Amino acid sequence: MTYNEVIAALQQHADPRAVEGMARFGIRSAHVLGISIPVLRKMAKELGKDHALAVELWASGLHEARILASMVDDPRLISEEQMEAWVADFDAWDVCDQVCGNLFDKTPYAYQKAVEWCHREQEFVRRAGFVLMAELAVHDKQAVDEAFLPFFPLIKQYATDERNFVKKAVNWALRQIGKRNARLRVAAIEWAEEIGAMDARAARWIARDALKELRAWTAPEDSDEMA
Repeated sequence: MTYNEVIAALQQHADPRAVEGMARFGIRSAHVLGISIPVLRKMAKELGKDHALAVELWASGLHEARILASMVDDPRLISEEQMEAWVADFDAWDVCDQVCGNLFDKTPYAYQKAVEWCHREQEFVRRAGFVLMAELAVHDKQAVDEAFLPFFPLIKQYATDERNFVKKAVNWALRQIGKRNARLRVAAIEWAEEIGAMDARAARWIARDALKELRAWTAPEDSDEMA
């Protein structure tokens, strides 16, 4: 399909009622069509990987076209410059999360950008840094534990950021790293306890929510294999 055909297909799936529902979940970026993620994934599967098309879709500015771009782009062809240009365009949490989880975490720059972006002040850029940490913990199966240990001090450093979309991403990163395996779970609990002692409402919420999940979680190697 050509770019124009894809845009036309997206327009056909537009649902104004879904746009209203998305707004209630904090998705209020411009040019929202109201298309569900399953529909976009089905389109992406039919389109296959197409870097050039992804670049065109992103440039359209359409909310769902940008999510679709993250699904069809080829991480092997992503440059650091493209990542910086796209992250600067983030204007909604779902675009941020989809791009990081579908595409950016599979690039050679993922760990570097997780650290760089979490230091940036822009809300969705900082969120992207912590979302990358969470997505890497889930998706990078070959990474050693030491790859994730430097993330803990950053999680603590920015646990005081009261902005909703940031604190939820900080919490997500802490939980996902801790659920990667038993060793990281112990480390995550220790860091969560330190965060919980900080004099900041966001930090206390992050720690309380993370500890509840981490203390209840059982690593696969800790489970009874005979059960």
